[in-house]
Amino acid sequence: MSSHFEPLKGGGAAVALDEVEVSILRSLAVQMLELIGPGDEPAQGEDPLAALFAEGPSEPPTDPALARLFPEAYADPEGGSEGEELRAASAEFRRFTENDLRTRKRDDALAVVRSLDSLTVAGDGGAVLELDPEECLHWLGALNDLRLTIGTRLEVTEADDNDDLYRLPDSDPRKPMVMAYLWLGALQETLIETLRP
Repeated sequence: MSSHFEPLKGGGAAVALDEVEVSILRSLAVQMLELIGPGDEPAQGEDPLAALFAEGPSEPPTDPALARLFPEAYADPEGGSEGEELRAASAEFRRFTENDLRTRKRDDALAVVRSLDSLTVAGDGGAVLELDPEECLHWLGALNDLRLTIGTRLEVTEADDNDDLYRLPDSDPRKPMVMAYLWLGALQETLIETLRP
């Protein structure tokens, strides 16, 4: 897996993918959709404007990956007397923002699935995916979400050095997930580079 994004004339980016890479990316995006959950569509006859202002959850997710995707807005690192106030402020913030954030993350993952589904794989098993600037932003969001989720499952912290991940033996059951994590990081990095002015 050595694919990398390259800039397109007029904006956007392109990446050559083989059948296995397309399958992996699509599978990961679908799993992300399943993790985030279905969208809250307005009920039959319900005012769509009222649904737009519906309140979301006030408690953080219990799944560590979802907690990483939907973090607390305010935290008291020392757990002092301000902790209760910060938890209340976080709950209030979450109630009014999490639904929109979930929708955006769902849209990003769906954009990945749709763009991969529109690919025509050539006889050699490869295809070139071309993304316009808007699709690039969806892909950036989805790649970031996928890396955060996999990193959480692997218990990677921001302070961790990825060198340990490169040295995992092939017999380690985490190896496929680590390879996906590192590959997604490379894809994300090259996509960011193509979009820089």
